[in-house]
Parts: sequence; structure tokens; C-alpha cells
Amino acid sequence: MHAMQYEVTLPADYDTDIIRARVDRVGHLLDEWEGLGLKAYLLRERGVHGSPVNRYAPFYLWHTVESMNRFLWGGAFQRLADDFGRPAVRGWTGLGYAEGTGTRAAFAVRHTQPVPEGADLTSLMAEAAGAAERLAAEDGAVLAATAADPHRWELVHFSLWEHDTPEAEGELYQVLHLSDPGRGRLPRGRHW
Repeated sequence: MHAMQYEVTLPADYDTDIIRARVDRVGHLLDEWEGLGLKAYLLRERGVHGSPVNRYAPFYLWHTVESMNRFLWGGAFQRLADDFGRPAVRGWTGLGYAEGTGTRAAFAVRHTQPVPEGADLTSLMAEAAGAAERLAAEDGAVLAATAADPHRWELVHFSLWEHDTPEAEGELYQVLHLSDPGRGRLPRGRHW
């Protein structure tokens, strides 16, 4: 599993209904994308749920690098770059994934944390992978994933929730649309 996210920070007075209309117009285009586990179309709105910014920040879980590359280099990503400029795309290697009992993803939480210098990588990564299972077991959790970026030495914890009071630490996003054609094929548990 590969996790990916880019963020488009918008002006403080930006009409976020423009983003909602964009997602309504194009969100379905990835509903059957081969090799995609899921894409959560995420939005933070300034002043809503404690957000200090307006930010459009889709989050992806991919089955294969080829599918991710087809998205990035095959034209789909170019439309976003043409409209908003080319954002930096962050990537993480999957550590763990778990399904929850929630059925409708209305909110997402993303939390990043540095991997401390000198940390025992084996135990830290095992703990991080287990965090996905613990989060997914919480009431209202739809799913949880944990991944690592060994270039930046950073962990990311990502989870989807039915409600806006999740049992997870991090930035809270509204889920505008969820494309999840390969979600059922994402590998469960620890990824090594």
C-alpha cells in the first residue's frame, strides 16, 4: 500500500463552495480507477471545526505504484495543477491498515509525527502499524491506515469517521466524496 496526499491552501476569504462544486463535478472520475484503494476528497474550512485555514487536501491509498503514476503522469493530476498550480505531493509507504465498523465516511483525521532520531525502528513501526487497528476499533471509525516516509522520517496516521468527534489526534477534515474502488483489496494488518 502507498499513501499519497497533496494540499492546496486557499485564501482566507475563498468561497469553499467552489471546491464542493469541483468535487461534485469530477469526484466520480476515480470511482472505478484501477489500482486505487481509495481517494478521500478532503476539505478544511477556516473557522469550521477549529481550522485556521481553507485547505483542499485529497488523501489516497494505492495498491500499486503503476496506478499512482498513471494518475500523476497520465493527465488526471494535470487538471488540478492547471487550476491551482502544482502542489508538492507527499508519499508514504504503508505500515498498517484496518477496517472499522462505520459505514459512511463524513470526516477524516490526518496526523503526522516525526520518527525520533535514535528510535528503535522495528518496535516504533510495529507500534505505528498497531495504531491503525486500535483506531479502527473505535466507535464511528470507518477505517484507519498508518504509513511512513523514510526520506523525511515521518509517520502519518489517517482515519475516516462517521462523526465530527473522532477518537483520533490530528487535523480534522470534511470528506466531500470518497472514491474507493479497491478498498476491499487493501491489505489488512501489518505490511511486513
